Amino acid sequence: MSTAAASETRRQRSLFGEILDWMLVPLLLVWPLSIGITFLVAQAVASRPFDNALTQRANVLANLTAGDARFAAGLLPALQRADTELHQQPRLMQLRAADGSLIGGTPDIPPPPDLTWIRRPGVHLRDAIVDGRNMRVASRWVEPQAQRRHGPGVLVQVAESMGPRSALAREIMRGVILPQFVIVPISILLVWFGLGQGIVPLDDLQARIRRRRPDDLSPIDQREAPEEIAPLVDSINGLLGRLENSIHTQKRFIADAAHQLKTPLAGLRMQSELAQREADPQELRASLRQISLSVVRTTRLVNQLLTLARTENQGLTAVGTLLDLRLPVRDALQDIAPLAIDKGLELEFDAPAQPLWVRGNALLLQELTKNLIDNAIAYTPRGGSVALRLQARPQDWRIELAVEDTGIGIAPGERELVLQPFYRVLGTGHDGSGLGLSIVQEIARQHGAELELTDNPASVAAARPGLCVRLRFASVEPDLPQPDAPPP
Repeated sequence: MSTAAASETRRQRSLFGEILDWMLVPLLLVWPLSIGITFLVAQAVASRPFDNALTQRANVLANLTAGDARFAAGLLPALQRADTELHQQPRLMQLRAADGSLIGGTPDIPPPPDLTWIRRPGVHLRDAIVDGRNMRVASRWVEPQAQRRHGPGVLVQVAESMGPRSALAREIMRGVILPQFVIVPISILLVWFGLGQGIVPLDDLQARIRRRRPDDLSPIDQREAPEEIAPLVDSINGLLGRLENSIHTQKRFIADAAHQLKTPLAGLRMQSELAQREADPQELRASLRQISLSVVRTTRLVNQLLTLARTENQGLTAVGTLLDLRLPVRDALQDIAPLAIDKGLELEFDAPAQPLWVRGNALLLQELTKNLIDNAIAYTPRGGSVALRLQARPQDWRIELAVEDTGIGIAPGERELVLQPFYRVLGTGHDGSGLGLSIVQEIARQHGAELELTDNPASVAAARPGLCVRLRFASVEPDLPQPDAPPP
């Protein structure tokens, strides 16, 4: 497999897999986060009742100590035994004097690191290491009534192991997490199944498109497609419409070309057969000259047919380069000027000194100008004139290209018809192909230009026939970057 093919294979993605990834990957990423949050919540939930019980025991012991610290110290062993029997875990209790000396109870419970903080009202909870075990310690400072022997205050401390609350937290975690190991896979399967059902309309649409005949270019009914892919269906319908127009244009071109080439080819065959039967050298040379003229006309017809096909198929993609309109017009005029000179016509070119910036295709614009001048020369009698004018129109921000001649003109009723391919005005004495103005109209359409056929103003003033073809192009904004170009 080539590198390009492999790259193309890698780029192709499944819509089903893409959606599934965006749904399941976040779920699988959030799941561990959910487990961590659940663990913290479980610890908080498990610790709350133990802390409440530990706080209550510290308050009870503090109340006893407030009456008589010595009496409370004597009750500590009995209270520890009672807690062991009731709660299945021993609670360690301790009474310390203000100087830190032990009054009674378990000596292993360390004093708080900051006695100033612990003397604040209420019970204070902290974690501590007692006899090598992690324990929760509740501390309260009390002022006993009998202060003769134990100073101004007594520190009451009650400690219990962290084991039971950790075991409760694990039970809560198991109760919450274990069902998720069943729920999450079921959820994944349900997502898989639901997504598969969700793209069934896409599969149906694909099947309907596959069942279409190759020549069926009718629009797809958007009501048969899900709302989310309606823009896609609309784009496909637009493509089908453009494809149908392109095929129609090709079929029309083939039919028109076959029809138009039939007559000159038949004439060439007849003339060649006559030339073969001629014995007189003069008559033979005349027949050969006639064949040569027919070949020239047929070649021009073929070239114009190809030009028309090329401009119709090229579309708007070729238009968009910033250029000075004077340049392609000047090049076309230089190419075709010898025809006007040979016919004895006066040829005039009028253009401003400043550039006329438009967006377009230089070759197409040159072909457009050639066809306009060629038509004007062909239909203007010897001794006439053809004028080519370029001017800017500040009032509507347009650039006008006008070709004026003193020829036979075109009647107003036929000015729309001459824009159709192969239409020729009768009685002109000219054997053209009828494609020149069709090519002009197609190129003008691709450039967004307005095409207008009117009488030549100079001919109207002189009371004689004449035609003026005007094309108005959109001018480029002056603040756009403009390349340097030599004046024509």
